[in-house]
Amino acid sequence: MKQTLDTASPAARSRYSELKEKVRKGGGDSGIARHTQRNRKLLVRDRLHLLLDDEDFLELSPFAGLGLPYGDIPSAGCLTGIGRINGLWCLFIANDATVKGGTAYPITVKKQLRAQEIAIQNRLPCVYLVDSGGAFLPLQSEIFPDKNQGGRTFYNEAIMSAMKIPQVAVVCGSCTAGGAYIPTMAEEAVMVHRIGTIFLGGPPLVKAATGEEVTPEELGGARLHAEVSGCVDHFAWVEKEAFDYTRNIISTLNFQLPEEEEGVKKDAGEEPLFSSEELLGLAPQSYGHSLDVKMIISRLTDGSRFQEFKARYGTTLVTGFAKISGHLVGIVANNGVLSRDAALKGSHFVQLCDQRDVPLLFLQNTAPAAALTLSAAQAEANGNRLKAQGSMMSAVACASVPKITVVIGGCHGADSYAMCGRAFDPNFLFLWPNARVSLTAPGHAASLLPPDEEQQEENLNERLKEESSAFFSSGRMWDDGVVLPQDTRKVLGDSLDIIKQQRYQLSTEKQRSVVLRV
Repeated sequence: MKQTLDTASPAARSRYSELKEKVRKGGGDSGIARHTQRNRKLLVRDRLHLLLDDEDFLELSPFAGLGLPYGDIPSAGCLTGIGRINGLWCLFIANDATVKGGTAYPITVKKQLRAQEIAIQNRLPCVYLVDSGGAFLPLQSEIFPDKNQGGRTFYNEAIMSAMKIPQVAVVCGSCTAGGAYIPTMAEEAVMVHRIGTIFLGGPPLVKAATGEEVTPEELGGARLHAEVSGCVDHFAWVEKEAFDYTRNIISTLNFQLPEEEEGVKKDAGEEPLFSSEELLGLAPQSYGHSLDVKMIISRLTDGSRFQEFKARYGTTLVTGFAKISGHLVGIVANNGVLSRDAALKGSHFVQLCDQRDVPLLFLQNTAPAAALTLSAAQAEANGNRLKAQGSMMSAVACASVPKITVVIGGCHGADSYAMCGRAFDPNFLFLWPNARVSLTAPGHAASLLPPDEEQQEENLNERLKEESSAFFSSGRMWDDGVVLPQDTRKVLGDSLDIIKQQRYQLSTEKQRSVVLRV
């Protein structure tokens, strides 16, 4: 690989800033005015300000819903992330009713299901801030019927309750149709007077069916559900009171955090010797312009220390142990083509980390295209390489330790599977803005086509250029978010903290039946 100081594409960084600003505006000025003035409700980020200890939370997939065939749905119509409530990391799923009136689109459902999956995988308490108008009916075939569509939300709620993963719902808006089941299946529910409603069919349907005129408050308001139906457990006059209730509920969860143990102080780890800000200039602009990955590792790890494993063998894959924010991790990083020797080394190291219960961090920058087979010798070499890569895939798939993947460059072909791509179920997967995600990299379409297909090759390369961008990927929820290189150490430290928290839950010994509501 060429040794060059080319920086990551300024266009990618500019695009990141542009999209970040767009999603912060939610449904735009008109949607915000309708939400705050006519409906007299707090904006979703103001709600999080009241719920969380501080604004230092890990937001997940903020660019989800942008650039889709059915239009832009900023943040997929809901904010998901992980923040601290009374010192405890909790996952939140918060509808943003300024976006399309809180209507759920297919990407909304996908984002909510991914958030629940993260809660299950990391045993995180889950808080639902419900303010939704139900499904977008013209796309019902992509929302309702299949296994991993709308109904899976409620299945997950039941499974999480059986796993003793706490769930709390705050009804701070409309809960219509399927959305009505979210608070009724949570373990505790809080509802806000006048702005919160729960019903399967609203007043217009009642009038159409019976001719009776009824207000939303009479049909499914907070008084009705707190005093008559028993669907909610706490009645709040205003939103602030609702979030105070929620914080109090979280304080009753049976966790003993290290800070609560006498004489134990959290080890935040020492800063790297080299500034994390320098990562911005080290991000690979392309696979052919990548620096030694150890330069990136040295800007992520505590004290820039890294204990390398098999340093002289399979050198196109770098493996070894380090600490990030005080957490011991095993690092697996691409430093060239994933050769036979590199894959065998990776397989060995992944199994070693699994044996020692050490979480794995994959820094992915895979080759842009599969190796060609132009001779018998190459065929034999490629066959051996495939076998070794298959061994590494098996090791990664079967490793029971937590896994975090950061795509720092390319995510292409089968090499990406061995490096714990999305299909291999990492706890978290993040992209740098310069990352490319596609079967083969732009400019390498010829590796997928027969000879003499120049026009088709040109068209495919253009399509790959558009569809491989980090923002195209994140818009479709193929990852958990795009992070800036200089923020990566902070994101990794938080992710490792979040993963570790499940050790401090005191009530996980036996599974019990799902909590049944009155």
